Formats: sequence, C-alpha cells, structure tokens
Amino acid sequence: MLKDKIAAFVEKIRAVEGVTACALVSRDGIIAGKYFDRDLNEPWFGALAATILASAESAGTLIGMKSLGTVSIFGADSSILIMGAGDHFLVAALIKGDAQQKDACLRIHAVAAEIGLVM
Repeated sequence: MLKDKIAAFVEKIRAVEGVTACALVSRDGIIAGKYFDRDLNEPWFGALAATILASAESAGTLIGMKSLGTVSIFGADSSILIMGAGDHFLVAALIKGDAQQKDACLRIHAVAAEIGLVM
C-alpha cells in the first residue's frame, strides 16, 4: 500500500510539465520513490537533496525566516527544485527550461502539500 501511494505521488510530480526527473526522498536522504531520465548515483542524490533542504532551513532559521521549505538551484538550461513534503519527506525534481518554472513550482508544491497530509 505504501509503495503504491509513493508511486502515485511520483507519477503526479512526473506529470508536471517540464519535469524530467523526480524523487520522493525521506528527510534523512533515503529515496522512497523515483523517476530518473538519466543514470546517477541515487543514494548520493537523495542524501544531497536532504542535506541541501536541511541546510537552507537552518540558514533561514538563523536569519529569522518563518518558513523556508523550498530550494531552487538554477542552471543554464534546467533547474533542481527541492521542496519539503511534510515532516517525513521531500520532493526533488529536475525541471527543464525556465519558461514554466513558476507554474511547475506551484504544481509540485500542491503535490508536496498532499504528501504531507497523507504520509
């Protein structure tokens, strides 16, 4: 049942226009579900995603930000979006191009909020 829920959430994220790869990752860096369009070191990617989000949240706390649940890393032709999904998970997504960046972020945020409620 849990595997089915995770797979369904990965498909919802993957369906967002512009998303070329994504993962549902535990807050301690373990990949629970994924879709990658390329070969990569998955354990390392999960650990890095969790570390990046935790570091950003810590930095936000230091400067008094009330809520910091999303980190975007921009490249020349794509970006990585790492977003908290409740207390136990985060979403990491690779988004191609920048034309739909804001729309993709909003749609992924909606899925992340649902994950936070369900899991």
